[in-house]
Amino acid sequence: MSEINREKGGINQTIQVVASDSMKRVISLVLKNYKKSIFVVIIGILISAVVSSLSASVMQDIIDNYIIPLTKESNPDFTPLAIEIGKLICIFTAGVLAAYTYNRIMVNVGQGTMREIRRNLFAHMEKLPIRYFDTHSHGDIMSIYTNDTDTLRQFIGISFPQLVEALISLVAVFVTMLILSPMMTVVSVIMIIISVQASGKAASLSGKYFGIQQATLGKVNGYIEEMISGQKVVKVFNYEDKNIEGFKGINEELCVAASKANGYANILMPIVAQIGNLSYVVIAVVGGYLAINGHFGVTIGTIAAFLSLVKAFNRPFMTVSQQLNAVVMAAAGSQRVFALMDEAVEEDEGYVTLVNAKIDGKGNISESKSRTGIWAWKNIHSDGEITYTKLEGDIVFENVDFGYVPEKIVLHDINLFANKGQKIAFVGSTGAGKTTITNLINRFYDIQNGKIRYDGINIEKIKKDDLRRSLGVVLQETNLFSDTVMENIRYGRPNATDEECRAAARLANADGFIERLPDGYNTFLHEGGANLSQGQKQLLSIARAALADPPVLILDEATSSIDTRTEQLVQAGMDSLMDGRTTFVIAHRLSTIKNSDVIMVLEQGRIIERGSHESLLEQKGRYYQLYTGKVV
Repeated sequence: MSEINREKGGINQTIQVVASDSMKRVISLVLKNYKKSIFVVIIGILISAVVSSLSASVMQDIIDNYIIPLTKESNPDFTPLAIEIGKLICIFTAGVLAAYTYNRIMVNVGQGTMREIRRNLFAHMEKLPIRYFDTHSHGDIMSIYTNDTDTLRQFIGISFPQLVEALISLVAVFVTMLILSPMMTVVSVIMIIISVQASGKAASLSGKYFGIQQATLGKVNGYIEEMISGQKVVKVFNYEDKNIEGFKGINEELCVAASKANGYANILMPIVAQIGNLSYVVIAVVGGYLAINGHFGVTIGTIAAFLSLVKAFNRPFMTVSQQLNAVVMAAAGSQRVFALMDEAVEEDEGYVTLVNAKIDGKGNISESKSRTGIWAWKNIHSDGEITYTKLEGDIVFENVDFGYVPEKIVLHDINLFANKGQKIAFVGSTGAGKTTITNLINRFYDIQNGKIRYDGINIEKIKKDDLRRSLGVVLQETNLFSDTVMENIRYGRPNATDEECRAAARLANADGFIERLPDGYNTFLHEGGANLSQGQKQLLSIARAALADPPVLILDEATSSIDTRTEQLVQAGMDSLMDGRTTFVIAHRLSTIKNSDVIMVLEQGRIIERGSHESLLEQKGRYYQLYTGKVV
């Protein structure tokens, strides 16, 4: 049991250290971008703190030197008292203006910092490998952008200035208290020590559970996002009740964590407040005794001023207890935010780039600044020599082994080649490794063993951006964005003209249905094209690939979501698109790949058959079974 406790203690300490480091990074980010603003804020806080201290001193002076003497006069003159009260009003006005100024500035600092954090988050996320998104739920990632960043906004805009103000006020008030009465200051400090000791344990437990709360909140968001995207499946299989039970479980986890976090946090303020009230009584009793007996120079004005100072002295601790929720939530949120920012980006050690090229009469290749329709690989060698290799689209796999995790290989000894203009088809059972092969071509994942060569160049030497720019991909799962039809097609080539986009749509036979849309090519697509049929979305995806005009095409069951009639329309466009291009096709309908130059049959990560449609049928092997449905 002691070992378990030690282990838990070590984990908690680790969490606290990480959270502390994350908060330091938040503060350093604020100081980096808003040094001048923070300087003005600190000046404003100093003025506010000085005002709190001066007001108590002025109050003592008014009571001892004006009010008490006036009570002894038969014909009092209130003019000097009015002047002192006017001074007090001016002091308070300066404090109000200072408080307004620094709080208004902190709003800008907080929102500006959030803008910077979200921008950095998104920019970093775009550089992460596909593997990261395979292993993290989309809802959990979205929770970082929303819930976790919002905790930082509250901390920067509200909690941070209040905590700084509390610290400065504490120092200023403490100095003033020492000047007025060292003896009564000692009494106040003792009461504060009792308050801090009583609230320290609750603060520690609250921080622990706020971290658990933020992580569980990400799980809840991920579950909800998953259920929303899969509602059709849920309803088809009547899985609503089961999902409700599943949600109850993780929602209960969130409730328990949040209850414990807020429970411990919420008792802090009452503890501090009641001990503060007790301190007023103690100060009044002790001060009254000292004033009555004339000890230590304590007067009625001193007691009145000191009670005001004690309130001001307790206020920073009240502020800390009030803002503790925000601080510990920000610590947990910052930990998750920076965990995403610290994720390793997609590595790219490639140095071969893709450039526009021109070829002279002697066949020499040179680089061109303008688009020529001819592409070449630019290789800068270690000795500074530059060579150009025309992009043909020849792709070779040599003894390739691959596993998503090193200990489990899913592709074994893959050997294949595709020459320029050839159409290579992959068929096989679900999970055989068809899509995995195409993911290796565009380097979504890197292989464990073997070589993949592109026009004779090891693809590991080609910069990933340039490699992917040479590949056109049409996925089974279409992804359209909240924009016009025209802009969704233009994803294939951002600098393409409207006419080029229309030409690509005509090639994919998408032009007909686009023109029938309410605003044609300017029709805005909502929620990933929810206002389009699955077939129409696929046609736009094909048009996007056509616009890219790549030398190599990857079609991952591109027509699986299209009905037979639409497929016939698309196939002609696809044939035109594939003409002269090296094409890798993952086929759902085997009838669409009969004209392939080579058909690869995969099972359990191995190529078990290869050949033309006719030759494979003659073999009466696995392809024959898949095509005819007959078992030999």
